[in-house]
Amino acid sequence: MTPEQLQAILADVAAGRLEPAAALDRLRHFPVERLPFASLDHHRQLRQGQPEVVFCEGKTDEQVVEICARFAAAAGSFVGTRVRESQATLLAARFPRLEWNALARVAWLPPDPRPQPTGKLLLVISAGTSDLPVSEEAACVATALGLRVERLTDVGVAGLHRILAETDRLHEAGVVIVAAGMEGALPSVVGGLVRCPVIAVPTSVGYGASFGGLAALLGMLNSCAAGVTVVNIDNGFGAAVAASRILRA
Repeated sequence: MTPEQLQAILADVAAGRLEPAAALDRLRHFPVERLPFASLDHHRQLRQGQPEVVFCEGKTDEQVVEICARFAAAAGSFVGTRVRESQATLLAARFPRLEWNALARVAWLPPDPRPQPTGKLLLVISAGTSDLPVSEEAACVATALGLRVERLTDVGVAGLHRILAETDRLHEAGVVIVAAGMEGALPSVVGGLVRCPVIAVPTSVGYGASFGGLAALLGMLNSCAAGVTVVNIDNGFGAAVAASRILRA
């Protein structure tokens, strides 16, 4: 439930347009709605500034649909991450306005009417095409959180001239997210070019000694560029939420 929705209910009660019993019915599952397999946090939008996002990996298709349906009923919107195709198919059948990014594995039911993105630019960068699933997760979640998002793809350090040619776009950003695998060097390069916060996302892309993204993670944690912060391996979602909090602070 958004602050605007709660305020509208209270205003209707105060003006006599809504009976207290009817308002109570609308708030019956506020702040927590308990299902046999989940407890849904309808208070998170008020408490933290963004709604609870459904992590769909490990959940059954039926559980995902039920959870998302409850969020849609309460707030008119939901976001799901790590959504597999069978889950997306059922969600799209239930919610015709659903937006599904198969590469990012993100499903979003936007509010109606759909709000326009606001604030400073979030630039989401992928070092290589193989890093796109992670950078797209960040971009899609950030878009659902209402941020103004642009993408910059395949500009890794193997061809350093590619990122150096984009310095104007880098300097427009209020926050930059950089997803990179292999040795994870690109966030340090970007961190040495911009004054805004840089959020580094190590990806599990690479050959044997990359250890599933551990080499990139350690490289980013040891960055010599000041102001680079790091989230977990493949955690585009976490990077998007961090960027949202920075830009809305």
